[in-house]
Amino acid sequence: MRCPDPLARARARQEATIATRSPLRILGLDPGSRATGYGVLDREGDELRWVAHGVLRPRPGTLASRLGALAGELSAVLEQHRPDVASVEDVFVSVSPRSALVLGQARGAALACLGAAGLPLAEYPPARIKQAVSGSGRAPKAQVQRMVRRLLELERLPPTDAADALAAAICHAHAGPLEGLARPRRRGSRSRAGWSQRVRRAP
Repeated sequence: MRCPDPLARARARQEATIATRSPLRILGLDPGSRATGYGVLDREGDELRWVAHGVLRPRPGTLASRLGALAGELSAVLEQHRPDVASVEDVFVSVSPRSALVLGQARGAALACLGAAGLPLAEYPPARIKQAVSGSGRAPKAQVQRMVRRLLELERLPPTDAADALAAAICHAHAGPLEGLARPRRRGSRSRAGWSQRVRRAP
């Protein structure tokens, strides 16, 4: 019989604490070498509160300089908003090998920044993120954009990259790292995305 790994048990306890923390601040990320979207939400009970969103656009230059600038700008976002956990889209295969390589490098720079900050990371397949906000794992970006605006009651459509990042944050708010700890749904309170929530605006 195998003895449980003490480090694994400690990490499981940490994840359980984070999953049930109230409020839980979630950073969603949509990494890219030229534009990286981010979105910050607070989850408290079955309520979501929009905190911030934006797009990080490093100045044109070499790939190395852009990745370095991306890490610096993302560090500033972490310092300003102090999230409890980050949610990022899982790796996918691009049609262009070169595009996939560049995207992978940007994603790696972002994940390294999160790791250096000691921030727990949750990763979800693209279809699951789309499903969480639109009800369809094949929803086009424009539909995700509209649904994110509706779910968070934003005054205007967020930029595409920021909308994808907010969708990743919403997905984690819905699922969380330990899905068994999810609170029961309220009857008669479903959104089009198929799950119940209330949105509380930031003061």
